[in-house]
Amino acid sequence: MNGPVVRPQQFSDEVDLVALFKDLWKQKLLVLAITGLATALAAVYAFTATPYYKVESVLRTASLKDLDELNGSGLYSLTPKQALRNVGDALESYSLRMKYFHENPELFKSLQEDGESLDRALERLNREGLAMLRPDPKKGADAAPFQGISLTYPEGLDGVAIVNGLILAAIDQERQRVQDDFDVFVSNRLTQLQSQIATERARYEADKESRIASLSEADQLKKSRLQDELRALRQQLQVRRQNRIKQLDEAIQIAENLGIAKPTTPSALGDSAREVQGSVIRTEVNNQQIPLYFMGSETLKAERSALQSRRSDDFTEPRIAEIQKELNLLANNRQIEILKQRDNEDLFFKNLVKLRGEQARLENLKVDFSRLQLVRVDQPATAPQKPEKPRKALILALGLVGGLMLGGFVALVRVMVLRQRVGATAV
Repeated sequence: MNGPVVRPQQFSDEVDLVALFKDLWKQKLLVLAITGLATALAAVYAFTATPYYKVESVLRTASLKDLDELNGSGLYSLTPKQALRNVGDALESYSLRMKYFHENPELFKSLQEDGESLDRALERLNREGLAMLRPDPKKGADAAPFQGISLTYPEGLDGVAIVNGLILAAIDQERQRVQDDFDVFVSNRLTQLQSQIATERARYEADKESRIASLSEADQLKKSRLQDELRALRQQLQVRRQNRIKQLDEAIQIAENLGIAKPTTPSALGDSAREVQGSVIRTEVNNQQIPLYFMGSETLKAERSALQSRRSDDFTEPRIAEIQKELNLLANNRQIEILKQRDNEDLFFKNLVKLRGEQARLENLKVDFSRLQLVRVDQPATAPQKPEKPRKALILALGLVGGLMLGGFVALVRVMVLRQRVGATAV
């Protein structure tokens, strides 16, 4: 049983690659067909897919002069960076976006898909189409501050109007918020000033009443002391007069006993019994007080009678006249009268001029918020020249490359299958 033996042929790697390449070249029509089909499909998609456009707008800080009127009021302080950040926060606010969407429904009529509500379509646009633009945080403080927004939208929407309108809505909302805060600050400050003026008025009234009470009390105290002094002086004068009358009674009795009717001296009384010839001039020096009875009974009785008939001793003491004058002056306190007769008492408040001036300034304080420029629109949204997607050239290139790769792979698989069949037949 000797039959022919079939031995597998031995090929080197180089021969295998050449044979493989020849086999693949035989499948070139298949590769070209698949590549053409893939490229055609890519072309169909590229030229039939809905174009999406992209627009964006960028905001930058305003200049200091744009905020000078607001900051110059002394009630509200806002820096350009703060204003830019606040507008950016408003622009990112979901409530602002939805409010703007609902206030301008005519801009979004073409956005709704089949069976989709307007609210859902707007939420989809907000979620997928809108994106905020901010500086790269890696650049740190060296990056120029800006805020922006971009919108990717399908053909049929007026993206330029939407973005620019949304920017204006954010600026208007932030401007209105600043105006509302400013009005609240002015109102609160005016309320505080009115409260301070009322407090000053109450303090003034209390101070005036306290001063009047203090002046009245001081006058009453001084009057009482003067009256006490007047009574004491009069009592003293009365006692002094009574004592004088008693002294006169005693001296009159002595003078009558000695027979002294006229005023005399001790020496003259001693010489009255002796006869004196010729004219005599007597000079008497005595350092002791002459007793009262030497005045003579007639003189003493006349003085006693005058003292007994006296109705008041006030004229004998000058201090009484001074007390009377002081009591008359205390009868009417002119300072108290002037305090009570003040017509415009507000003029006497300590801080009234300052408070009234601040109140008048706030009442006449006007800030034209319509001219208040919080940010500067550095780059407004403009109509794009070409769609953002689909990118036709890229899609066609991907279709061509993908078709070649797919065709090559299919051709390779077919070659391998054919070789296996040939090998099996040969065995």
